Amino acid sequence: MARPALVGAAGSLLGATLFWAGNYIVGAEAVRSIDPFSLTLLRWVLALPLLVALAQLIERPDWRRVLAAWPWLLVLSLFGLLAYTGFLYAALESTTAFNASLINAFNPALIALAGAVFLRERLTPLATTGILVALVGVLVVVTDGDPASVFRTGFGPGELLMLGAITAWTGYAIVGRRVPQLPPIASTAAQAAFAVLLLAPFGILTGLTLPDDPASIGSLLFIVVFPSVLSYLLWTRALLVLPAGSAGVFLNLITVFTAAFTIAVGDPYTAAQVVGGLVVIAGVVLTNAPHLRRRPG
Repeated sequence: MARPALVGAAGSLLGATLFWAGNYIVGAEAVRSIDPFSLTLLRWVLALPLLVALAQLIERPDWRRVLAAWPWLLVLSLFGLLAYTGFLYAALESTTAFNASLINAFNPALIALAGAVFLRERLTPLATTGILVALVGVLVVVTDGDPASVFRTGFGPGELLMLGAITAWTGYAIVGRRVPQLPPIASTAAQAAFAVLLLAPFGILTGLTLPDDPASIGSLLFIVVFPSVLSYLLWTRALLVLPAGSAGVFLNLITVFTAAFTIAVGDPYTAAQVVGGLVVIAGVVLTNAPHLRRRPG
């Protein structure tokens, strides 16, 4: 494969993961003034027309064919756009963006485990070792280096919500492997439409917290444009060149970028977070080693 194409794909993946890391950093600021439910609904209300326009411009999909797969898209929306996003923003109310991203780093290993359980995908001894290593790393992170504290105090609410978030995304990934092949941006747009249809009635009945200052408006607009739209566009572009398994390893950069920002701005972090995060990433790399060894076709 031509080197420029590989470089372009890698650049796209770097951009996508950088913007998704921004969702943690900016989301942690946004939930200070916008409640998680309102933030989730506003995100997809504002992202929906952008996703539809991009899909029409780039993919020119057959929308009737896309909507014919509505049961699949509805389930994906419930798992990914609603449950994952809602759990994530709720977690950021009580834990740091860095901590949330460290727990999220375990997600590829959890997906591999779920694939073996539910889809009977082969799990090699190396991958099994990687899952166990990553799990140890997560335990170090969520207990701040004291695993025995689980038996004394349990997990904190933010950590539990993030575990719920990665469980929801695992469901999204597993269901996604059974969905009929659809143009990815159009599929995301349809899922966003379902998210809006499901959340809007509750928002109308209970009311929404709207951003009312420049900082919260800026945070919402960042979340709408970058992690909700541009990340999906860049990710889709990369998958035209690289296999999904190889691209998935780049998701670990979400944690790396979040950690870099945490250190750059002087936010507090602990040695247990750093060590645990490195262990998680090492475990995930082991889990995905077969994908790394495959040459893109």
